Amino acid sequence: MAVVGSSPFRLARGCGEEVVHRMAKVRAAAKKVSCEDCYFKCNLLCALDLDEPCATFRPDHPDGLRPPRQLRFHFRQERRTQAAWAFPTAQEQAALHR
Repeated sequence: MAVVGSSPFRLARGCGEEVVHRMAKVRAAAKKVSCEDCYFKCNLLCALDLDEPCATFRPDHPDGLRPPRQLRFHFRQERRTQAAWAFPTAQEQAALHR
């Protein structure tokens, strides 16, 4: 499979150019995070001396520290009420060994 262009968005040949442009716009619109935007740095709670944001980065917000967003939990549909298989009863096991 051939790859199109030298863009960081590598697409298989045959994908439309509009996909590349749309992906580039989304990436350009995403704001780069920095330590200056971190809750811990803004509240003098950061003990690290790094040039880039660390794994504990949390955006500073007027409401204070908020937990990171998590995926929604979706319950599965109810399962069968009867098992697909069962162990043989004592009588069935006894009949096998007669």
